[in-house]
Amino acid sequence: MNKRVFVTGTGIISSIGNNKKENLESLLSEKTGIGEITLLDTIHKGKIPVAEVKLTTPQLLTLLGAEGKKNLTRTAILGIMAAREAILDAGLNPDEIKKAGLVSATTVGGMDRSENFYSQFLDNNSKGRLIDIVNHDCGDSTERIAEYTGLKGFITTISTACSSSANSILFGARLIQSGIAERVIAGGTDSLTKFTLNGFNTLMILDKNGCKPFDDERAGLTLGEGAAFLVLESEEAMRKRNRKALCELSGCANANDAYHQTASSPDGNGACLAMQAALDMSGIKPQDISYINVHGTGTQNNDLSEGIALEKIFGNKVPPFSSTKTFTGHTLGAAGAVEAVFCMMAIQQKVIFPNLRFKIPMKEINIQPVTTLIRNMEIEHVLSNSFGFGGNNSTLIFSKAEK
Repeated sequence: MNKRVFVTGTGIISSIGNNKKENLESLLSEKTGIGEITLLDTIHKGKIPVAEVKLTTPQLLTLLGAEGKKNLTRTAILGIMAAREAILDAGLNPDEIKKAGLVSATTVGGMDRSENFYSQFLDNNSKGRLIDIVNHDCGDSTERIAEYTGLKGFITTISTACSSSANSILFGARLIQSGIAERVIAGGTDSLTKFTLNGFNTLMILDKNGCKPFDDERAGLTLGEGAAFLVLESEEAMRKRNRKALCELSGCANANDAYHQTASSPDGNGACLAMQAALDMSGIKPQDISYINVHGTGTQNNDLSEGIALEKIFGNKVPPFSSTKTFTGHTLGAAGAVEAVFCMMAIQQKVIFPNLRFKIPMKEINIQPVTTLIRNMEIEHVLSNSFGFGGNNSTLIFSKAEK
């Protein structure tokens, strides 16, 4: 990157915690958020595990201070909570917030409310509350986040499947580099819905016992929900307000192999392109990467493709790696940002998080993930992968900030 981009604040809510502190505590205690369905009204309750945020939508509204509001979807609520925490963490004043840009990602948008409408409408086309569908589109959650946080700069929405929020961070960095913005709040949010649960179940890629990425007997992914946002700033903007960085976004890249609508290329080409381009942009050598937060969904196709790509890029010296989706499930459009926050926690806390439930190494590759929490490890650079349907592959590299 010609113009340096720094992270000065982060916010997160997931199945393992309602804020940064709770998420970190769960990661350090190896406490997963994956379990039986308790909130989503679905025929799969008791059959398919998920990673739910442990609060009902009315409880989230109360926590947000918006009790009784009827124009907020669960997706928007989660996003507002994470974005607010990130802004508070960065110490932005009202004027700085007002001028900041917002790049928010989502895949399901307001589907959680739309399902309420159609369940009634399909039984009787004279029933169903229209207020449940007016917030359906993906851009609505972005507008609500901007409204509730006071953001009035450049505002846009990204939806590129599971690479969505990684791409929002990448796009936010480009806005700063190009001089369009000096400060951008970037991330993503997604809630669990019957639509996504049924869709992935139809693809037959849901593990009925909880995902176990990179295990030879892996049986699919586990869906989760949550939101995470990063405050990105130019070096000039950060120095101007005498703020210290949490870390530097030293490299980022996106590549599309267009191999298949829902499958990764078996030879890992798209993943290789994204990782290599991010490394080239950062100027960091492969051997200098301390830890890799892999996309690691737990599906047969993805893990093999990503594993092959890792061996192509790093040879026989693949850095320690793990999938934190074993804690949070796959949060879809929020995954890239959720895992970006975890990458920064790894740098700051000097830890590598474990890949839970792993037992049997894959036969096709010669690598296996970290399975226990590693402490007191100096971590300089962390690489994070996020891959989406259609071969949309993104890689972010976060580096330890200079003192």
